[in-house]
Amino acid sequence: MTTNLPAAGALDIVIFGGAGDLSFRKLLPALYMAHLHKRLAADARIIAIGRQSWTRDEYLAFIDSHSPAFIETSAFSASDWQNFLARLIYISMDVTQGGDYAKLKTLCCQPAVRVFYLATAPSLFTQICAKLSGAGLVDAQARVVLEKPLGTDLASARAINTEVARYFDEQQIYRIDHYLGKETVQNLMVLRFGNAIFEPLWRAPHIKSVQITVAETVGVGKRAGFYDGAGALRDMVQNHLLQLLCIVAMEPPISLDADDVRDEKLKVLRSLQKMDLAAIKRDTVRGQYSAGASEGAAVKGYLEEDNVPADSRTETFVALRARINNARWANVPFFLRTGKRLQQRQSEIIIEFADQPFSIFGTEAKHQPNRLIIRLQPEESIQLEMMVKEPGSGMTLHPVKLGLDLQSSSDKRRAEAYERLLMDVIKGRLTHFMRRDELEAAWLWIEPILAGWQALDDKPRNYSAGSWGPAASSALMAREDLSWFEEA
Repeated sequence: MTTNLPAAGALDIVIFGGAGDLSFRKLLPALYMAHLHKRLAADARIIAIGRQSWTRDEYLAFIDSHSPAFIETSAFSASDWQNFLARLIYISMDVTQGGDYAKLKTLCCQPAVRVFYLATAPSLFTQICAKLSGAGLVDAQARVVLEKPLGTDLASARAINTEVARYFDEQQIYRIDHYLGKETVQNLMVLRFGNAIFEPLWRAPHIKSVQITVAETVGVGKRAGFYDGAGALRDMVQNHLLQLLCIVAMEPPISLDADDVRDEKLKVLRSLQKMDLAAIKRDTVRGQYSAGASEGAAVKGYLEEDNVPADSRTETFVALRARINNARWANVPFFLRTGKRLQQRQSEIIIEFADQPFSIFGTEAKHQPNRLIIRLQPEESIQLEMMVKEPGSGMTLHPVKLGLDLQSSSDKRRAEAYERLLMDVIKGRLTHFMRRDELEAAWLWIEPILAGWQALDDKPRNYSAGSWGPAASSALMAREDLSWFEEA
């Protein structure tokens, strides 16, 4: 395969960590789908960088044996896959050694749009960016994609941002959160701002509460070395859940321009009420899974996982109550919840509308609030739960769901999150990526909670694998006469 392509329209996608889990599970399958549907230019190349001393053929054999399992069967074609593999180049290099970048430069097209995807430990981000710049690989067309977690606290996040900004302008930096690439999340903005029915009601006092849940059935698996130093609050709440909260709570932007959208999200983060020790003790719940059953099989507890210290206090579950100090959301509680080894794998947003101020159906009539159920995974759907009359002579009420099945609502193909976001990077679209001030505002809210847990010597509560977390999570809701959606 030739290594030099015509300069006109040339595109090089350079993946640092090209043999890692993220690459073979997500990035390369996403790029294959873009290739299959002709969203990648014919001369676009993928340059994978890894530590392994492999030849290109050895790397291709590795990818050929790992990635197809993560591609939808109906979309996989042996001939298309082989054509896709022809785009791949492999470089074995030590990313901490500046001399190895000269080898990379000889392979890159000149000039070209270069996308540098850093699927590595965050501790390597600044070194890689410095050495890319030193090798003359950073120009006005270059883009860098930074994977989470971006730091472990505000200071480390600021340090990474400051160093990366020495080599890349803010408009060249794509801080990726794959939840923002999900079709349903992007549809949420259309649901809110493109339909007259919802926006007038999208505020206090018409909304009673908001729930955001990201639940996983898996344990920490091979990530224990990273996860035990992070925990659920850093790993999930600081990025995924707060980004979902921002989209639910933001004011209408003046346009879909990236900065206009991100300005409104930033206002939400800055409006989050900081928690003092009393609020942390009252409004947060930490949990850690113990042995139990998950998806029909016995599983071990977190402390029994490989590479987890026997005395670890790392939380694998978090539930908390957040307050937004602005007129739209005054006195509306936002409940955030995430955890590993929970009963079901699901990500959803529940908008619970306020009760009717007076019921003509009497106190005996069964009644429950209207809810908007926005499901992100495993299936993507939007449902509006309403009360209707049961058949018969009486006026007995029961809830029904008006459903929008997003999978079948259009015959157009629905790209997966990573494919959509990678194409946004290639096209220079920043709307669905975090800006530096957004990231730092999120850490400003999260850090006092981390510090408070330490000051309170807060030990995670045990919950059995396969459950919905500690009982204290249900009690958090019950204090306000509410319940998690699956418990309602």
